[in-house]
Amino acid sequence: MRSVLVVDDKELMRDSVGATLERAGFTIATAQDAPSALTQIAAKRPDVVVTDLKMPGMTGIELLEKIRQIDDDLPVVLMTAFGTIETAVTAIKQGAFDYLTKPFEGDELVITVKRAADHGRVLRENKLLRAAAGIPEGSAGIEQTDRTSGSGLSGVSRLVGDSEPMRKLRDSLRAIASSHGTVLVTGPSGAGKEVVARAIHETSPRKNGPFLAVNCAALSESLLESELFGHEKGAFTGADKLRKGRFELADGGTLLLDEVSEVSPRIQAKLLRVLQERTFERVGSSLSIGVDVRVIATSNRDMHKAVASGEFRQDLFFRLNVLPVHVPALNERLADIGALANHFLAQVCKREGRTPMRLSPEAARVMQSYSWPGNVRELQNICERAVVLLGRSDSSEPVTIGPEPLQGWLCPAPMRATPLHASATPATNLNGATNLLASGSPAAPIAQVEGKPSAQNNLSSVIRTLEDLEREAIVDALHKFNGHRQRTASALGIGVRTLGLKLKKWKEMRLVEATL
Repeated sequence: MRSVLVVDDKELMRDSVGATLERAGFTIATAQDAPSALTQIAAKRPDVVVTDLKMPGMTGIELLEKIRQIDDDLPVVLMTAFGTIETAVTAIKQGAFDYLTKPFEGDELVITVKRAADHGRVLRENKLLRAAAGIPEGSAGIEQTDRTSGSGLSGVSRLVGDSEPMRKLRDSLRAIASSHGTVLVTGPSGAGKEVVARAIHETSPRKNGPFLAVNCAALSESLLESELFGHEKGAFTGADKLRKGRFELADGGTLLLDEVSEVSPRIQAKLLRVLQERTFERVGSSLSIGVDVRVIATSNRDMHKAVASGEFRQDLFFRLNVLPVHVPALNERLADIGALANHFLAQVCKREGRTPMRLSPEAARVMQSYSWPGNVRELQNICERAVVLLGRSDSSEPVTIGPEPLQGWLCPAPMRATPLHASATPATNLNGATNLLASGSPAAPIAQVEGKPSAQNNLSSVIRTLEDLEREAIVDALHKFNGHRQRTASALGIGVRTLGLKLKKWKEMRLVEATL
C-alpha cells in the first residue's frame, strides 16, 4: 500500500487531505511543520509528500529543496491558497511534481497523488534495474546479468537436485525465508551461494521488494563505501550529483553482501551500525537515513578462523551469523549432476536457439567420476561449452552428448601428495591403505645413515614415514571416491570427523591440495 506524508501547519487541513487520500487507499502520515516532516522522511521514506506552500519557519519551497537533498526521486505535490503563475513556475523548477490551488476537489487531489506515486515508482524501478545490472546512472541500456534468469525457476525451486543434502538445504531455506533475520551463507566458490540468497528472497515476505547484490571483494574501500551507502553531491572529486547507495535502493527488500569477509575494518564498522540501528549516512552527509533491509551475506572463507585471526570483527560476525546456511560442494552431491547438467543444457539451448541437448548415460557417469573443483559454476561452463561446440540449429531431433568430448574438457585431477622420503613405499590399492591404517605398521624399512642405524634417526624416520604413508593413502582413497568423505572414511575404517581433522591439518601445512 502506497504511503503519503501530508505537511500543513493547520490541523483541519491535514485531517481533511489525509482523510480524502485514506479513502482512496493510501496510508497516511502527517507533520505540522517542515522540520518534523524531514525527520519522518529520513526515518521512513513515503511514496509521495503533499505539503502546504505557506508555513511558518520553513516554507513549502524550502522544504522541497531540503527533500531534494535527501531524495531526488521523491515526488512532492505543493498546495496553496495563494496561487500565482510565478509560484507555480518556481515550484516546478525546484523539482515539484505538481501544484494544487486551494480550494480543490477531492478527485483532483486523489488523481494528482496517484500520478505522483506512479511517477516515483517508475523512477525507483529504473534505478533498481540499473543497480542490479551494474549500470551507472545516465547510461543508455540495461543488461541482464543474472545467469539463472529465464529458467522459469524461482524460490527454492532454483536449487536443482534431489540428493539428500539438497533436500535438507531446501527445507532449511523455507524456514529461514519466512523470517526477517540476517543470513550468513557459506560454502566453496562456485557452489551457488548467490542462488541460495535469491531463493531466500523469493520465498520471503519481501519477495515483492527489491533484491540487490554487491560484490564486496571486487571494489576498493572508497568505491564500496559509496556503493553501499551512496554519496552527496560534492562529497569527493567526481561526485557531481547525489547518488543513492544499495542500502537505500534495497529499502523494503533484500541486500546481498557477496564475499563479506573481504570488507575492510572501516567498512565493517559501518556495516555493524546499519545492522544494529538500521540507519546510515551517505558519504559527505551527517543526516541519518533509516532503512528496512534484510541483509544476506556470503563468504567462501572459514569465518571462525577470520575472526580468530583478527581479520573480521567478532561483533559483526555475530550480527551476520543469525541464520547460518552452508551450501555443499558439488562433489558432496554427485547424484545431482545429471539433473543440473540437463537443466543448464536446456537453459543455454533456449538462449542460443539451439536444438535441445541431453547427456548420454556414459557421459553422466564421466561427470559423476570427476571431482569438480570449480563446483556448480564449472559444470555450468562445461554445459555452455557443449551447446556452443556440439549443438546445432538445423534439426529438431535432440542431440545426445557422449563421454568423449567431456573427457577432454574436464580439468585433470590435481597433483596428489607425494611422500617426503624416498624410503616411503606408496600404498598401491585401497585395501592396502586400509590395512596400513588399521595395523599402524610401517610399509618401508627404517632409514639408515651411512649404512649404520641410528636410534634417533630411525625413530624420526618411522614417525615421518608413517604420517606420509597415511596421508598418501587417505588422498588416494579420496580420489578413488571422487572426494566423497563419508565413503572414504567408511572404506578406511575411520570416522568422518577424524578424516576432516586430518585434512584440515594437512591443508594448513600445505601438504595436500586445498580442493580436498
